[in-house]
Amino acid sequence: MKNIFLLLTLAILAISCANDSKSITSIIESKDLKKIRKQRNELVSEQTAIIKKLKIIDEAISSLDTIKKYPLVTAFQVKVTDFNHFLELQGSVATKQNLILYPEFSGLLKKLFVKEGQKVVKGQLLATIDDAGLSQQLAQMEVQLSLAKTTFDRQERLWKQKIGSEIEFLQAKAAYEGQENAVTQMKSQLEKTSVRAPFSGVIDDIITEQGTVVGAGASQLLRIVNLDNMYIEVEVPEVYLSSIVPGKNVEVYFPVLGETLNTKVDQASNFINPSNRTFKITIPIKNKEKLIKPNLTAKIKINDYTSERAILIPQSIISENSLGEQYIFIADNINKDNEAIVKKMIVKTGKNQGGFVEILQGLASNNIIINEGARNVKDGQSVRILNVENNE
Repeated sequence: MKNIFLLLTLAILAISCANDSKSITSIIESKDLKKIRKQRNELVSEQTAIIKKLKIIDEAISSLDTIKKYPLVTAFQVKVTDFNHFLELQGSVATKQNLILYPEFSGLLKKLFVKEGQKVVKGQLLATIDDAGLSQQLAQMEVQLSLAKTTFDRQERLWKQKIGSEIEFLQAKAAYEGQENAVTQMKSQLEKTSVRAPFSGVIDDIITEQGTVVGAGASQLLRIVNLDNMYIEVEVPEVYLSSIVPGKNVEVYFPVLGETLNTKVDQASNFINPSNRTFKITIPIKNKEKLIKPNLTAKIKINDYTSERAILIPQSIISENSLGEQYIFIADNINKDNEAIVKKMIVKTGKNQGGFVEILQGLASNNIIINEGARNVKDGQSVRILNVENNE
């Protein structure tokens, strides 16, 4: 019976709508402007009446509906926690003992006593250069020195015995001392034909082969490197001049090696480069396995800021208005059914790390912040909180 009644009702409505449509069509086809305007006014009046009725019905539904269709959001309570901010930069490994050796004497590279990869100690003989007869000259000069010394010793004994003239004694002394100085200079010159290790390390590269003619101060012989005394050199923006100081903790990561180590800033430069407004810092590193090489790329994280009582929130829920002010939404007046009123809060932010931002002003530790759904709510709106998350 109910179905028949429903069908009859739908049929009557369909017929009514069809009649109205025909009536409107006939009025338009009559091209009577007065009738057309009258019909339009009647329809507008009907529309206004229907809107008023719908509003009354919606209000009745809202007051009687026990399950209100509020926007669903999640939220979390503000927590005070420790916050360590790290400045991330890239640097290059260097060593204070990475040296290319040049000869001090020109001549034929007579002998190489080392090979690439060989460990050497400070003062070890690495190579010799042909002395072009200097050793023979030194031998002759040493003979002359011996004669000059004998002559001087004899004249000195005679002078002490008051025998002979003073001028003969002084001449013998001058001849001996002059020859002694000449021998010393020749030995010094001859020593330049020997190339010795200035420090302990490893022969990294043999640049000039044995048998090659080399020039003093011009020809590169070999490279010696010490992989113990190494450091990373990093250029830091000048804005961090007061926060990146010696003693700051540093985490160093070598992408090529997949190795991470912890150290500290050793030195900060007192000079700011005017071309890029940076200053240099050095970070010492341990190289027990000798895998870290000069010019190896390193990624570093420096602890430039620490707060023991910081308020952190996800960066994704922060918005900005046309005035450049940053704001978030909190849940206010939460009832037993987890229904709340959205409240807009202007905040002042600090440093960010790992997707979280420190809030310096605008929040209290008991605030409940809207998380998921924060982009879809507005100030004063009613919402339902699904759950309160842990902000960790």
